[in-house]
Amino acid sequence: MSNLLKSASAVALGLMLVACTPHQDRVDPAAVAAEEMAIETRTFLSRAESELAAMNKEAAQAFWDQATNITPETNAAAAEAGARATTLAVSLANESKAFDVAQLPPDLARKLQILRGGITIPAPSREGAAEELSKLTTDLDAAYGTGKFEHNGKMITLDEASTIIETSRNPVELRAVWEGWRTVSPPMKDDYAAMVSLANEGARELGYPSLDQMWLSGYDMPPAEMEAEVQRLWTQVEPLYKELHCYTRMKLNQKYGDAVQPATGPIRADLLGNMWAQQWSSIYDIVEPEAAPLKYDLTERLVEKGYTPVKMVETGEAFFVSLGLAPLPKTFWERSMIVRPEGKEVQCHASAWDLDDADDVRIKMCTEVNSEDFYTVHHELGHNYYQRAYKMQDHLYKNGAHDGFHEAIGDFIGLSITPEYLKQIGLITAEEMPGADSDTALLMQTALDKIAFLPFALTVDGWRWNVLSGETAPENYNQAWWDLRLKNQGLVPPGPRPADAFDPGAKYHIPGNTPYLRYFLSFIMQFQFHKAACEQAGWDGPLHRCSIYGNKEVGDRFNAMLEAGASQPWPDTLEKFTGTREMDGSAIIEYFDPLMGYLKTQNEGQTCGW
Repeated sequence: MSNLLKSASAVALGLMLVACTPHQDRVDPAAVAAEEMAIETRTFLSRAESELAAMNKEAAQAFWDQATNITPETNAAAAEAGARATTLAVSLANESKAFDVAQLPPDLARKLQILRGGITIPAPSREGAAEELSKLTTDLDAAYGTGKFEHNGKMITLDEASTIIETSRNPVELRAVWEGWRTVSPPMKDDYAAMVSLANEGARELGYPSLDQMWLSGYDMPPAEMEAEVQRLWTQVEPLYKELHCYTRMKLNQKYGDAVQPATGPIRADLLGNMWAQQWSSIYDIVEPEAAPLKYDLTERLVEKGYTPVKMVETGEAFFVSLGLAPLPKTFWERSMIVRPEGKEVQCHASAWDLDDADDVRIKMCTEVNSEDFYTVHHELGHNYYQRAYKMQDHLYKNGAHDGFHEAIGDFIGLSITPEYLKQIGLITAEEMPGADSDTALLMQTALDKIAFLPFALTVDGWRWNVLSGETAPENYNQAWWDLRLKNQGLVPPGPRPADAFDPGAKYHIPGNTPYLRYFLSFIMQFQFHKAACEQAGWDGPLHRCSIYGNKEVGDRFNAMLEAGASQPWPDTLEKFTGTREMDGSAIIEYFDPLMGYLKTQNEGQTCGW
């Protein structure tokens, strides 16, 4: 401790003692030491937050420039900025070890824990390691973003390949495109393994046995308890997934026959209308229930009404504004990448950005006018509105209560995109409003996205945790990936995979190093938020028909939750909005209960499971 701080501490304590007691010999040495430690910790944290804020602003601009214009120059600039940002974060995290969190007030202890555990890919502090790690991560991101493969004599991008997967019903073509995209990822494997080794070295230096344990430490509970919590939540919703899998397999078998999709066992992954089989709504035409059909197709309505990508974003903004939140700043519209720019290589994976920890929020999307991107726009804007809400918090608290909160916010709003809401904004007419006899159809569409996704989310980080812990070696990366996909999702590839395959790398969040547990948690929590909001609004109908559009009372409580950021343990924040301190899957079960009954009836006589 500096002499200046010691003097300040002594003066403060002296004044306190003069006011409180005339007896100098009653001074508690432990209390004095604790006060001195708190003062020194606050000084350190003030400096750390100031340095991190400045560095984050600089690095964010470099990362944005690279993501929206991938060139050797922007790759180099992003790698250099990333190396300096990582070096600073690791240096401060190591410096924080001088302070014992057990001896500090809760607010200081919380900030230190965030500082130590909040680095996604930590570099070792030895010379050159941060630069090496940053180059690896930048190269991996660029390899994914610029990935192309040949199909029918033409080089195609992921966007084009995904459209084929979503719309084609030719199993030969589906397999060719599915396998084609996975030719972009084998070159990533060695860099990915090298990155894992370096990041684990960095995690161990910060006091964690491996990077997976560091990631799992960010949930206000020990990692082992968090893993158990995830399993508890999955156990709640797994029966619904198994019924959906059984029903979908039956429909695919009826469509394609035994030679393509057998009536028993796992489902062929390329038949599910999504490049990663994580959401299945694109094959709704195949699995459509034998019930009253919907009288509209949202994609068709968006096109017919003249929606553009910008108008879709404006519609999403209008929903948040209807809850009483402020419109997006002018700079959002000037600086966002809403469509794929001509003549540039860009990272099209949709994302939301906060470049200055204040008001420079943006989205990056290659938006197309369809129902999927209509929902995605609301998802990304949820991040931006969260970022704006907590902008007054201290730097280390400028984040979600945990990462699942951040992902859940926009999707929670998306659950209010009901037929009634679509009628209110003029996308469908009163005559097209579905009656109660169409509820099964509505719920099926939602389940194909929301329920199908849950085991995929478990698989991505389940695989990655085993890689980071050392349980899965590089030579077993691909086999371990498909072992988990079979176990959790009941899926198999359309044919044998090559010996050099690195199929995990064909999913952005692996080379992009985005932890994926957040998405599983968000798909649980968004239904919790939805149920709580509908109760606040006085809704007494089925949950899937409830929309909070225009409800400013709910909006006030919603914004209060957002403003807390990461300033308190997440159960406190959850309770603030929902009245409960525990993540819970019961709201999903209630939401889809009518569909569960339908699925069980349809699956009678089927051999479910795989």
